[in-house]
Amino acid sequence: MDLNTIWFLLVGVLFFGYALLDGFDFGVGMLHLFTRTDAHRRIMLNSIGPVWDGNEVWLVTGGGALFAAFPNVYATLFSAFYIPFMLLLTALIFRAVSIEFRSKQESTAWRRVWDSGFAIGSFLASMLLGVLVGNLAWGIPLNPQQEYLGSLLDLLHPYALLVGITTVALFMMHGAIYLALKTEGDLHDKARDWIRNTMIFFIICYALTTMATLLYVPRMAQPFRDHPAFGLVALLNMLAIANIPREIYHKRDFNAFLSSCLAILCLMALLAIGLFPKMIPSVPTPANSLDIWSGASSPATLRTMLIIALIGMPLVLGYTFSIYWVFRGKVKLEQHSY
Repeated sequence: MDLNTIWFLLVGVLFFGYALLDGFDFGVGMLHLFTRTDAHRRIMLNSIGPVWDGNEVWLVTGGGALFAAFPNVYATLFSAFYIPFMLLLTALIFRAVSIEFRSKQESTAWRRVWDSGFAIGSFLASMLLGVLVGNLAWGIPLNPQQEYLGSLLDLLHPYALLVGITTVALFMMHGAIYLALKTEGDLHDKARDWIRNTMIFFIICYALTTMATLLYVPRMAQPFRDHPAFGLVALLNMLAIANIPREIYHKRDFNAFLSSCLAILCLMALLAIGLFPKMIPSVPTPANSLDIWSGASSPATLRTMLIIALIGMPLVLGYTFSIYWVFRGKVKLEQHSY
């Protein structure tokens, strides 16, 4: 395994960490308006309150690693998706402001505005991330200099929007399971109902996305035909999803959450397998694609960055585990709560 492949995997791990952790943040946000009780909404906010900003560290770290290891990929990606990324940042900002400002006043109208901002920002961020993934799987038009040739509307084609909706469904399911893990009483019972409904939503979207991929993006399925062993990842993904209702039925919320995490890991692994060694496929001219070699930094840079990553990643993992350990258990409203 060469340095380029190692960095492809490391960048993938960082973005997996972001999808895993901020994914349930987004899910909680999108479910925020599904209850009208102020106490329930406060509990939902406080379930992610100690961790939501730390979760976004994974996005910053992943973006920094992409810039350092694959600067050409970073440049093409951010120029092609400049407007979607600006919208994503706006959505993340609105989420953060909504969380912090909601409880500054007792006014019902005031809180309603920030509740809406929190939910809309979570939905928009999830949808945009899914559209990005959909375009990476589908491919985008690049010239020989790896510059994007299309427009914003070209990125909003049906397949990308379908993947965006599937991402929304996935994060809603992930967030509902997290709420079941972190709450009790009436809200816990509501979360269990949300799990059932969001699972149905996700399974339908996932089935449609899988069929669309096999029909219209056969390139993504080619590695699985060439190496049937990769099919184990798809099998593990289905087993993880199928295990969620079983664990919920037996009231093992933590096991259900682990199954949801495993499903996200498998979905991202399926994307990585389908793309590798390309990072930004070019359509209709595959020769203009950016792969792990044409988009990478020099071997010396990759080697130096690998040393830094081997030092830094354990620190990030240690920080993340310690925060979740400190704030483990059910959420209860206290004087300092949001």
